[in-house]
Amino acid sequence: MDMFLYLDKGTLVHRLDPRTKLAVMVATFAAALAAESLAALAVLAAAVAAYGQCGQVLGNLRRIKIILAMIFLASVALWSFLGQGADKLLGPVTAEGLLYGVATGVKLNIMIIAGMIFLSATKIEEISLGLQKLRIPYRAAFAFSTAIRLVPTIVGTSYIIIQAQRSRGLDLDSGGPLTRIRKYVPLLIPVFVSVIRGTHVFAMALESKGFGYSDRRTSYLETAFKTGDYIVFAALILAALVLRTASVQPLSGGGLL
Repeated sequence: MDMFLYLDKGTLVHRLDPRTKLAVMVATFAAALAAESLAALAVLAAAVAAYGQCGQVLGNLRRIKIILAMIFLASVALWSFLGQGADKLLGPVTAEGLLYGVATGVKLNIMIIAGMIFLSATKIEEISLGLQKLRIPYRAAFAFSTAIRLVPTIVGTSYIIIQAQRSRGLDLDSGGPLTRIRKYVPLLIPVFVSVIRGTHVFAMALESKGFGYSDRRTSYLETAFKTGDYIVFAALILAALVLRTASVQPLSGGGLL
């Protein structure tokens, strides 16, 4: 079972400098938060999908499709009841609140998909190196990249412990949803113990190799801006200018009761 998100491809997106891919992700977040109409969100979603298709990493979305669907449905349900508006549909549900809930769900999903594309097309080492070239201290960049690296490790440890307990006769599938959740709770203890033990060994390995001894570091991996990076940055600047000058009709009914 592959727990890592990175997909080793030779696409244009993979060959981009990590700073460029980070800029694309941040720009997508900003555009999603600034968008005030479903039309603008549709255009942004299409652009993100095209970017992910160019990198051949959209297949990873199958791994989080349930999460994306739950976030969207939760947003629609929440804002349908809490959004203010004059057009009543059913009880407290208003058309304005429903529209705002749909837009919010799309915004959140766009940002999650953009982050997934970034992690699927960028190596952990490239993320750390890119942050360092952005003048972020090495320790902070290393801590951030290590946190990303630990997520699949924790998931893998959880999967191994669950399978080990099932092989010993633990029934995790019978009963209702609450019953099954209660059965999983005791498994969190060995997961946390294994993670703490692993991080302790990792810390000792770093100390034995003199981590933090010198502020001047060299890297085997080298990255630099190429023609594709300049094209992407030019496209981002052009898109920002277009969005700034375009007149977008704001969504109504998004306020809380």
